[in-house]
Amino acid sequence: MTDQIVDRATTGIDGLDTVLNGGFIPNRSYMVSGRPGTGKTIIGLHFLTAGIEAGESCLYINLEESESAIRTNASTLGLSLDGVEFLDLAPTPDVFTAGQQYGIFTPDEVEGEDVTDDISERVLSMEPDRVFVDPLTQLRNLSPDDYQFRKQVNGFMRFLTSQNATTVFTSQATAREPDDDLQFISDGSIELEHGERGRRLTVSKFRGSATKSGAHTVRITDEGMAVFPVLTPESHERSFTSEVVSSGVPEIDEILHGGLERGTITIVSGPTGVGKTTLGVQFMKEAAGRGERSVAYLFEESRNTLLERCRSVNIPAETMVDRGTLAIEQVEPLDKSPAEFASMVRHEVEANDAQIVMIDGIDGYRLSMQGERDDLERELNSLGRYLKNMGVAVILVDSVDGVTGEFQPTQGGVSYLADNIVFLRYLEIEGELRKAIGILKKRTSDFERALREFEITEHGIKVGEPLSRLRGILSGAPEFVDDGRPDGSAVDR
Repeated sequence: MTDQIVDRATTGIDGLDTVLNGGFIPNRSYMVSGRPGTGKTIIGLHFLTAGIEAGESCLYINLEESESAIRTNASTLGLSLDGVEFLDLAPTPDVFTAGQQYGIFTPDEVEGEDVTDDISERVLSMEPDRVFVDPLTQLRNLSPDDYQFRKQVNGFMRFLTSQNATTVFTSQATAREPDDDLQFISDGSIELEHGERGRRLTVSKFRGSATKSGAHTVRITDEGMAVFPVLTPESHERSFTSEVVSSGVPEIDEILHGGLERGTITIVSGPTGVGKTTLGVQFMKEAAGRGERSVAYLFEESRNTLLERCRSVNIPAETMVDRGTLAIEQVEPLDKSPAEFASMVRHEVEANDAQIVMIDGIDGYRLSMQGERDDLERELNSLGRYLKNMGVAVILVDSVDGVTGEFQPTQGGVSYLADNIVFLRYLEIEGELRKAIGILKKRTSDFERALREFEITEHGIKVGEPLSRLRGILSGAPEFVDDGRPDGSAVDR
């Protein structure tokens, strides 16, 4: 198997071309299968319109829907079939009039001679570069048995190939009439499905080239079909300088021994309202001062809420957005699949050169997996590896249960993904609710083991000296201890 074939026939769908490593191999035949409503015909429409745009001749052999219905349906998707020629073999209304046989083809067509003659004549006279047959399985009605059908279809595909046509055909398999025989005849097979987890596309066969494996997300919009390939981190990498990303707050940089490194993943964990998102945006504020772009994906709160919060703590998020150094994307968890979300992130990194990516938060991201923990870990791991390969500093916001009580580092069971874990937690001290920050893990350098008081004020983030006189913070029951100093003041560790 080789990927050295340079010339490809684009499918007209960018994501599908990516899955196929460039598109279809010319002068071969490809089957698109799936249940009704999965989008088989739409792939054919894209395939033909892309051919017209490339200056190629295109033939649509329609065996089910009429030409007028197909053109109308294509226009609703924003696809123009101007320039596409039709060989309309769909049954006409008079087939079902009284006195005629109830079937798709009239009796004189059952032998198949009229239909095959029409197809051969049109192909020979037109010499099309692209042919779309929709659906090929209707030809079963022209054959006396399955053997003759397979023989007829095999000859049909060989005939089209001999005429240098790239052919796509659809199949409507049923329990009584599967399409396994057509998979053997075709050079490639694309399978579409529409289930509880949305629309998916897989490539089960593709002669002469490798393809991207997996179930790729499909979305049908007013502009046709979009395909979002499964992210493969190993296919993406760029050189970058392994440097430290400062927070702009000296005390935070101090406990992190300089800051966060590029190409690492940091989990910021803590209970609700403790300041996790604000801490993440603080790193973005400092990056904006260096002219770097950051992007925050919000799964659990609105864009306006974040902007209002930043305004109240002296982080000029609106100005950063206006200058292009910050993008804030509000994501509806149940509206985006992991592959769609990964596509959004890739665009920011590869087209807009985002240097910091924050996902806020992991619980919202989990909803797009429909609660499957294994899927969460796999998809988040793939996305994280991709971002690390691209030299991006990644911040994952993870909410843990409980305001106070026994220490819980992360909620989602994804701590193994992190190069760094920064935790924030509430403290009850002398009847007052306060906050602390600490570092639990840092793979690339040393870090300060002490806990410090963490405060968000109207002037920004404020971090105090190490809480040397408190014991039992992580157990949830902090107590003051005598440090031996006459004035009772805290001392550095």
